[in-house]
Amino acid sequence: MKAMGFAAYSGAGKTTLLEQIIAELRARGQTVSTVKHAHHDVDIDIPGKDSWRHRQAGAQEVLLVCDRRMALVREFGEERDLDVHAMLAELNPAVDWVLVEGFKQGGLPKLELWRQPAPGAKPRALRFPEDPQVLALATDDPASLPQQPPATVALLDLNQPVAIVDWMLAHASRFEYRGHQGVMA
Repeated sequence: MKAMGFAAYSGAGKTTLLEQIIAELRARGQTVSTVKHAHHDVDIDIPGKDSWRHRQAGAQEVLLVCDRRMALVREFGEERDLDVHAMLAELNPAVDWVLVEGFKQGGLPKLELWRQPAPGAKPRALRFPEDPQVLALATDDPASLPQQPPATVALLDLNQPVAIVDWMLAHASRFEYRGHQGVMA
């Protein structure tokens, strides 16, 4: 599998771009999984339903399955720093692509998204000068970048997801995931 991170400030359009990239990869016959880091308490289980009741009764893991999908809810018991590599280990390794939203410090090769901040908003620093894992920078306004990327960082048009997928597929070997030490307990 190939694993690729997407890093940007909140509101830059990561989720919208990922939706478009997922659809384009699927249209080209690729299988795709995603990992999304949420910075707040998240719960996919519905209060009052049997699976929710199992978890409330103390089950550490609840695997909810039907004939079309499954969902695993795992309680950590206490807050912890999550390791993106442990999350990747939870996924089907036969998938073509895993797209990771968040986990900026996860050590994965990544695409950085950058948009000019709204008038009056504080400036947004770029990641690529300090993060050697940034392989590409996607922006809708290259002239407004606070710093131009070096030749080693591809400059892509944020509004051209098809071209971004073209670039991803042309450089797929750079995203081949070989695993990492890290076990999710």
